[in-house]
Amino acid sequence: MKKNNFDVLIIGSGLAGLATALKLADDKSIGIVCKTQLTESSSHWAQGGVAAAISSEDPISSHIKDTKNAGAGLCDEAITEFVANKSEKALDWLMNLGVNFTKNKQGNDLHLTREGGHSQMRVAHVADTTGKAIQEHLIQKILSHPNISVLEHHIAVDIITSEKMKIDMEKNTCLGAYILNNKNNHVETFTSNNIVLATGGASKVYLYTTNPDVSTGDGIAMGWRAGCKVANMEFVQFHPTCLFDEKDRSFLISETLRGEGAKLVLPSGETFMEKYDDRGDLAPRDIVAQAIDYEMKQKGLVCVYLDISEKSSDFIRKRFPMIYKRCLDRGIDITKEPIPVVPAAHYTCGGIMTDREGKTNINQLYAIGEVACTGLHGANRLASNSLLECLVFSSTAAASILSNDFTHEYQLPKWDESRVTDADEEVLITHTWNELRRFMWNYVGIVRTNKRLSRALHRINMLRDEVGEFYKNFKISSNLIELRNLLQVAELIVLSSIERKESRGLHYSKDFPKPAKIAKNTILKPEDYKNS
Repeated sequence: MKKNNFDVLIIGSGLAGLATALKLADDKSIGIVCKTQLTESSSHWAQGGVAAAISSEDPISSHIKDTKNAGAGLCDEAITEFVANKSEKALDWLMNLGVNFTKNKQGNDLHLTREGGHSQMRVAHVADTTGKAIQEHLIQKILSHPNISVLEHHIAVDIITSEKMKIDMEKNTCLGAYILNNKNNHVETFTSNNIVLATGGASKVYLYTTNPDVSTGDGIAMGWRAGCKVANMEFVQFHPTCLFDEKDRSFLISETLRGEGAKLVLPSGETFMEKYDDRGDLAPRDIVAQAIDYEMKQKGLVCVYLDISEKSSDFIRKRFPMIYKRCLDRGIDITKEPIPVVPAAHYTCGGIMTDREGKTNINQLYAIGEVACTGLHGANRLASNSLLECLVFSSTAAASILSNDFTHEYQLPKWDESRVTDADEEVLITHTWNELRRFMWNYVGIVRTNKRLSRALHRINMLRDEVGEFYKNFKISSNLIELRNLLQVAELIVLSSIERKESRGLHYSKDFPKPAKIAKNTILKPEDYKNS
């Protein structure tokens, strides 16, 4: 294959990207772009598992119902049914690759656990490191495949389209991308017949998050700049239980602890979730996160606690080996004492609008996984549906790519650095990043108001102008690319939040505390904001 020329360029190295690559690689040349190392992704950090109604006591209709209940009236019914019906096939694909899911003590049946919002035990897992186990198997296959090139320490800058190139085509078409090679600080031009955005979410836009540092909304921002429609960006899921520790702010305490009987308690040891929902500690994440937020603010607490110490020490160490060790390293023995926890930004339920095949409104451009809005999650994602979504849509996108015969030989222009200089100082980037994440946490967090959203939008516009000038005049860096993308995603979250004049799912507004009678998606189109 020619250098920087692929049949399919996949931007992102999480489960969505790697699964798509493997499903295409026997027939296509594949390039995988990853910002740091191949192992760094939100998928790698996923503890819970893959939701699948495979038990004889768990009809698929129950999984569909739970997904729709969590989604608060905004799940696409056809997509929800489609994904749930493909769940067993998705699990089989992973097991055929060699992923060794945890089994029951007797026999070879998978051990299924439960998380918030699920009415049945239906989450297949590998102890409490499911994502890591899956990713390691996929990476082995990726590195040994002759048709796959892995481009570590590369970060995508922007997508090249026919519209940007002023090429007369029937519809705006994706032709390639500009990619910064961090090894030599040079922006390279990549040509591809298909591009798959699999960049994950945007939770690093918030001060406290469970996500790795790479989750800066790159795919959503690039897609928006290229002309993609986005939907439901106001629905940011805050995971209820992130470890409260100054030195370990991004460590998630899996919801499966509550599935196995852990209780959320106040410093006094008093439980409180029963006041907010009949399902108690197993209510969906939006309800639990809002309850914790309310208790903390009402009582002036810095955290609440999650207590599983009533379970046997042996059970805890075997069922949650990674969480047990990580907490013990921080001086917390979870077999004897509760874990201090706070909510943290966790999952972007909205994103680039796609169809069932992962297609965006730009030809030859696909979006899969957390970067996409497929209609599955609605106003709130049901736990462990995310890895399932990656697997199902990697299959539909791969089938679509294999069935289309689009190719092009356009000579795409090189990146122009002739009018920029080296940055004289990077303090602007660091300062702006910190300011953005703090006011997004304070103004666009779990509870929102019109005044807070207005203040956030005002600050975003000011910062975007400053960063825009910096971007025009200086050579770009990874930090600058990520900051530019985070500002764009922050704006989309705020604009979408302003549009929603109700409270639903993950979006709670004190000005509009009740849900509207009719649930509608919030859809933003780039052409409506060109002059804003």
